[in-house]
Amino acid sequence: MAKIVSLAEAIGDNVRDGDTVAMEGFTHLIPYAAGHEVIRQGRKDLFLVRMTPDILYDQLIGVGAARGMKFSWGGNPGVGSLHRFRDAVENQWPRPLEIEEHSHAAMANAYEAGAANLPFAMLRGYIGADLPKVNASIKQITCPFTSEVLAAVPAIRPDVTIIHAQRADRKGNVLIEGIVGVQKEAVLAAKRSIITVEEIVDELAPPSPNSVVLPTWAVTAVSHVPGGAFPSYAHGYYPRSNAFYIGWDEIARDRVSFTAWIKENVLDAGPEDFARHAGRKPAKAA
Repeated sequence: MAKIVSLAEAIGDNVRDGDTVAMEGFTHLIPYAAGHEVIRQGRKDLFLVRMTPDILYDQLIGVGAARGMKFSWGGNPGVGSLHRFRDAVENQWPRPLEIEEHSHAAMANAYEAGAANLPFAMLRGYIGADLPKVNASIKQITCPFTSEVLAAVPAIRPDVTIIHAQRADRKGNVLIEGIVGVQKEAVLAAKRSIITVEEIVDELAPPSPNSVVLPTWAVTAVSHVPGGAFPSYAHGYYPRSNAFYIGWDEIARDRVSFTAWIKENVLDAGPEDFARHAGRKPAKAA
């Protein structure tokens, strides 16, 4: 059953040096506050997993927390490159970074396989693509029934998955609304899970048609962190800060400006600093 604890306690109890860590959220509900707490607590040698690593993983890579990353697209969405990611790959600063690149479809299927406790995922994919030439974990498998040749990739089974969501009730059941991405599968595939939420309520209230409820027995820890997805958006609570994503391009280009930003906004800050971005609460259901 999920424990409702502070973010510092959730990270301290569940994220360990050397872990494989997934932080998911597709443009929406990206767990920035939790990622910052990982940095503050000095976790290292993490193998990061994410379908679309963007600014949060740029920050984790830039502080040297990551030894490697499995992903299917990496960039500052709508702006350009991730400069700390590029510096690590091209110049090994602040440390070398192992990378394992996949397609979106392979990543999504690999999470589903992990959630189902299967050893691998298979899909119709990579036909005519060059990724199998540089990624030894992409294999071929022949269907025993039709003889069709399919792609196969290892299941993703993180040590810990971290996501952000809109609400949790006091028993630790969690509601995600809007773009749900692979958050459900990533949580179910993991040994441990941490979910930060905008608010904790007595009742989850009627969910929207496009929603997921993660039951308390599938969650390890829940933390109340209003604004915890900023600068990404939380459907019904606050919009995406496009200005932040544009501004990050200049901050991250230079090692000195990046390090200064991390000190001011992460190391010398706390999860409570996200609250000013929380914005309005959703309207009450009729």
